[in-house]
Amino acid sequence: MNPTISLDTSNLTEIVESELAKLDFNHKPYQLYEPISYILSLGGKRMRPVLLLMACDMFGKSIEDAMPQALAIEIFHNFTLVHDDIMDQAPKRRNQLTVHTKWNENTGILSGDVMLVCAYQQLCKSENQYLAQLLHLFNKTAIEVCEGQQFDMNYETENNITIPEYIRMIELKTAVLLGCSLQTGSIIAGATTEDQTNMYEFGRNIGIAFQLQDDLLDVFGDPDKFGKQIGGDIISNKKTYLYIKALELADANQKTKLNQLFNTDEVDNLEKIQAVTNIYNSLSVKDSTKSEMKKYFNTAMSFFNKIDLSEEQKMPLREFADKLMVRES
Repeated sequence: MNPTISLDTSNLTEIVESELAKLDFNHKPYQLYEPISYILSLGGKRMRPVLLLMACDMFGKSIEDAMPQALAIEIFHNFTLVHDDIMDQAPKRRNQLTVHTKWNENTGILSGDVMLVCAYQQLCKSENQYLAQLLHLFNKTAIEVCEGQQFDMNYETENNITIPEYIRMIELKTAVLLGCSLQTGSIIAGATTEDQTNMYEFGRNIGIAFQLQDDLLDVFGDPDKFGKQIGGDIISNKKTYLYIKALELADANQKTKLNQLFNTDEVDNLEKIQAVTNIYNSLSVKDSTKSEMKKYFNTAMSFFNKIDLSEEQKMPLREFADKLMVRES
């Protein structure tokens, strides 16, 4: 790594990619380590490590001081994806074969376990004065992510999920890791306890808004820009915010129709997507979801605005957050 790395938010993703590529997994048994190199090479937004590095820079410390912890967060995130794909029996990830499909489930489990240990190895490359706090935050977050995944699996077979229950699930499964990333960067940079909390809450609320937007794009996104099949959540009977909100607003006939559509795999996929989308449109679910997104985004920005730094220092992260909320993919 170079002695210093100047911050340019446009190339932070490339910097993270470069540092990930330097990690050495060329060890025996190759069947254990090759899947780790493979999953880390599949790309992605690298949003979590980028946020961590931006937080560190925002509080005045070089991003190279937080690079191991940024890698730790990204390795941990990909570990969860490997295991989630096994639980979901997903054949593809980022348009490539999932680890358990390319190798087998046992290899996926074991390689994922090693990834978790590797994440801790990177996390521990920190100054002693921050290590205990970093470990506490990381451990708390790792447990919460697992709790979120369990709730997500529970909800696959439950039919009376409330909106607060769903929001709590996506908070645990997705949002807390964004909060953890931002607070980790803040800790390493020596931010005050109050500003660390503000950064965590900023990230947690942005994460909820981000996932709600993902739910929305799955139904109403541009297929050429979204990068995933439009209506994938509908095809897989996934009970997202849109589905739960629709049931809340629907009349008896619409509820019956929705329940029928989400409890069968025998309807043609395109017909199913169109039928569900028609119900969503009739109930203005798109507008309801956008309103909920805006609520969490505004809450996030209220915490961000409390951070005791100049607007110039905060501008890169503010612009990053704005872009997250206007994305089409």
